[in-house]
Amino acid sequence: MSSHAAAVRRTGVLGALGVLWRFSRPHTLIGTFVSATGLYLIAVHELPGSGLDHLLWVIVAGSGVNLAIVGVNQITDVAIDRVNKPHLPLAAGELTREGAWRIVSVAALLPLVLGLTQGALETGAVVAALAVGAAYSLPPVRLKRFPIAAALCIAGVRATVVNLGMYGHFSLAFGGSLDIPPSVWALTAFVLPFSFAIAVLKDVPDMEGDRRYRIATFTVRLGPRRAARLGLAALAIAYLGMAVLGPLLVSDAQPAVLAGGHVAALVLLLTWARRADPADPAAFTGFYMRVWALFFLEYALVPAAVVAG
Repeated sequence: MSSHAAAVRRTGVLGALGVLWRFSRPHTLIGTFVSATGLYLIAVHELPGSGLDHLLWVIVAGSGVNLAIVGVNQITDVAIDRVNKPHLPLAAGELTREGAWRIVSVAALLPLVLGLTQGALETGAVVAALAVGAAYSLPPVRLKRFPIAAALCIAGVRATVVNLGMYGHFSLAFGGSLDIPPSVWALTAFVLPFSFAIAVLKDVPDMEGDRRYRIATFTVRLGPRRAARLGLAALAIAYLGMAVLGPLLVSDAQPAVLAGGHVAALVLLLTWARRADPADPAAFTGFYMRVWALFFLEYALVPAAVVAG
């Protein structure tokens, strides 16, 4: 093979990987990785057992579910994404529907097979997440048309299926019984309003396409500024709840770390929010990605409080 042909082949492989990476919606994929890692660190501290192999397979399964869900959403939203997110592979014409369906099929099959080898809890968590993801995007249900149902879909998967399902797997693998500690219950309660906020805020820059294709998001119904305030209110509830109630109710975490860390994160959030203009889609998208950074931080903060406790 000539050096030119080799270079072309390398470029083709790298290009395909780049398309797959963007198709995976990387911030959501990273969210799955940090969720699994944070829950694993709590489990290692709380339980007698450990094992990085368990973390690896949870990340693989969770990533497959994540890719399947965001992939189906892109397949059903090509026309909308050509307005709101023209850089995505399907909207940009870099990936065909047939190719996207093949990726989604493999991504969904892998965690199902892994779940069946691990037991009923793991299989149930995978099936529940895939079912909710399908109901969110696919007709005739297509729950994303209804703002409350859409937000509850995202919050339900991120908060309950991910936190309780993943920790339940670690608990059974390490300790032999299904025992959820206070820190994980608190993390689940925190992520519920946080994920609701993510569901609301992600639609603020996308009002044009959603309105054109009659997707009645909170932004379309309320306007971008009121929708942004709704999302910020949910985030403030999450942070204040953890800062005030966390030290009183989470017996397996260090109170000062828990309270201080969440107050600091709330201050950072409000600082960013002051500079975010909901009427400027590009600028608000930047703010939305910073909110995801705070989501990542949560899965470092709570394990740190547990270890310090």
